[in-house]
Amino acid sequence: MVKTLRIALLFCLLLLLAGSHAHAAGDTEEPIEPATEVDILSKMGDRYYIEFENLFKFYLPRIIISDGFHFYGSTKSAMNSGVFQDQYYFENPDEFVPGESSAVSYKLVHAEDGRPVMLDMSISKHVVWFWLAGLLTLLIFGRLANKYKAGIGRDTAPKGAGMNFAEVMIVYLRDEVVKSNIGEEKYLKFAPYLLSCFFIILFMNLFGLMPWGQTPTSDISVTAALAITTFFMVNLNGTKDYWKHVFAMPGVPKLMLIIMIPVEILGLFTKPFALAIRLFANMLAGKMLILSMLGMVFIFMGMYGTGVGLGSGIIWVSFTLFIYALKVFAAFLQAFIFTMFSALFIGMALEDHSHDHHEEEPDALQPATQLQ
Repeated sequence: MVKTLRIALLFCLLLLLAGSHAHAAGDTEEPIEPATEVDILSKMGDRYYIEFENLFKFYLPRIIISDGFHFYGSTKSAMNSGVFQDQYYFENPDEFVPGESSAVSYKLVHAEDGRPVMLDMSISKHVVWFWLAGLLTLLIFGRLANKYKAGIGRDTAPKGAGMNFAEVMIVYLRDEVVKSNIGEEKYLKFAPYLLSCFFIILFMNLFGLMPWGQTPTSDISVTAALAITTFFMVNLNGTKDYWKHVFAMPGVPKLMLIIMIPVEILGLFTKPFALAIRLFANMLAGKMLILSMLGMVFIFMGMYGTGVGLGSGIIWVSFTLFIYALKVFAAFLQAFIFTMFSALFIGMALEDHSHDHHEEEPDALQPATQLQ
């Protein structure tokens, strides 16, 4: 099967090369009209509406803080208010028809002079899916918590496949991620946050595999918000020994501290930055790859006609299904990686190095004691 797919892919690449060579040589036939352009970025980007394609579009409210507080039910309502205008219509005023024109760029500016708004607190589709992931986490695990309070799973065996699966996940994360990185004495304080991180990120990752679903973690603002939360959890709970190693690392010459202190301070910010970029890049790459694979069908249709395009669709759809399977695995993996590194950073901030030094002193004195 793998050999067959490899040959088919090689054949498709040869067709692409042959088509490129024919166009470069200047073919005398009539040029083929390009296939309909699909804006991949618009599919992946954030918008101020939730669209169920071929069904309906649900517009989200706009909340603007600029020369006062302004609330509108949709972008179109903000445009018709006379206070704000879509940037596209401000630059092309002749195309705007009050009450009829729809938003184009969805970027609002002041209608009077085109000034950018001071603060846009509008609800976007990624925010809605983020809230949905949090709500789903509360509903599922709130219900499980009530069952445990009633004794199901605590005094008796867990009931149902869902409860058994949730218990396996929670116990594994508690023992192998939270407790092993933070320690037996302090892990209970941070377990709720880390477990919530895992399941909220997992749900957001899986939403993108649903029909009409979105992946909020493919938005850098979402992953940055999660990483900033971890940043505060780490540094607000850091011990004196943790901050001592940042600003006055023991055993380092004072002249070296001039170099080491800026490096350590920079390290405080590079850790959450890496958390945000890793999760964002992995989820965005999978989404782009799926859309690119499906877009190959239209590329082949534009170059070789409908028959070849639809025929090659068998190959591209097969690859897409394989990528979907990888995305399910990546959804769990990236949620686990974010939770594991968050627990690791918190554990490093809580670590007491002075205790280790005290334990070493009796061992060093033991030979002298034995001689006496």
